[in-house]
Amino acid sequence: HFPDNPIVPGVILTEALAQTAGIAAASAGASRRFLLSAIRSMKFPKAALPEKTILLEAKKVGEMGSLFQFETKASIDGETVAEGTIILSEA
Repeated sequence: HFPDNPIVPGVILTEALAQTAGIAAASAGASRRFLLSAIRSMKFPKAALPEKTILLEAKKVGEMGSLFQFETKASIDGETVAEGTIILSEA
């Protein structure tokens, strides 16, 4: 992202977490298509460096009609690089 100081952009981490939440929702028997409807919060406490393995986690914490709320987290070697709340809707 920066020529002399490469990092994984926050928007890429957020998209990866939204995709992970979609996979989690689909595995729970819901529709197979989801849209990212809202990002309630997202924090990036530490930079994610390229070529590192990023562990992505998504836990469903709420559901209302066709909306699903997930707490998400991305970490590298046990250190959090992104975390937040994502809302998905069934397409």
